[in-house]
Amino acid sequence: GFQVVHSLGGGTGSGLGTLVISKLREEFADRVMLTFSVFPSPKVSDTVVEPYNCTLSMHQLLEYTDETVCIDNEALYDICFRTLKLTTPTYGDLNHLVSATMSGITTCLRFPGQLNSDLRKIAVNMVPFPRLHFFVPGFVPLTSRGSQQYRALTVPELTQQMFDAKNMMTACDPRHGRYLTVGAIFRGRMSMKEVDEQMLNIQNKNSSYFAEWIPNNCKTAVCDIPPRGLKMSATFLGNTTAVQEVFKRVSEQFTAMFRRKAFLHWYTGEGMDEMEFTEAESNMND
Repeated sequence: GFQVVHSLGGGTGSGLGTLVISKLREEFADRVMLTFSVFPSPKVSDTVVEPYNCTLSMHQLLEYTDETVCIDNEALYDICFRTLKLTTPTYGDLNHLVSATMSGITTCLRFPGQLNSDLRKIAVNMVPFPRLHFFVPGFVPLTSRGSQQYRALTVPELTQQMFDAKNMMTACDPRHGRYLTVGAIFRGRMSMKEVDEQMLNIQNKNSSYFAEWIPNNCKTAVCDIPPRGLKMSATFLGNTTAVQEVFKRVSEQFTAMFRRKAFLHWYTGEGMDEMEFTEAESNMND
């Protein structure tokens, strides 16, 4: 399959990025399309027209991708401040977090494991309805670039932290929604029995947070080879209804600007139609 990494706030990532995705989709219809999309964050804004760009590219992502991992700069900053105690996080630190997650998601393609899964399996297990393919990623244990983990985590601690909202890389609170499906990828030497027990344990304890109409909604994969410098790690992908917080936020900003037709001339001048905006907006609110 294809993996595309882009941001939805700027022009290149949102415009060119989604164009590339739609072209790839036309050429290779049967390949899995996975994107890592950096959503504009509520507090840290780089561009005034972020809401426009993001809404227009969401329009494309809804139709053309199989899985989209939503990453949010603000959530990454929060992790850097709160968990890693970094006073002045740079983009390098943010990228370090993202790369840990990406590496975790693609582990199974690269290393042998006890319980393997590939991109397609993840898609099959994680997407209950084709339009609901926006995942919230998380990674445990979170370390900063220079530091090493001194204490080895146990499997129960990994699973506990994995479902903790503080380790999520999208600015939405999973406790406000329900998990439709969850994918967990463990790395390192550990007993399968323990992993299975802990996953069940979490589901039983927090059963109110899982959609009850999908009985076994956790997909677990275990890979023997841990990432460099760690004994064990876990990567989390949650398909939760709380993702709508991200979309709502963008949509509100979009509506505020679009009502006044602010900045529209830059887009119409490039040959775009106001209808495209209206379409994209309604598609997203859906």
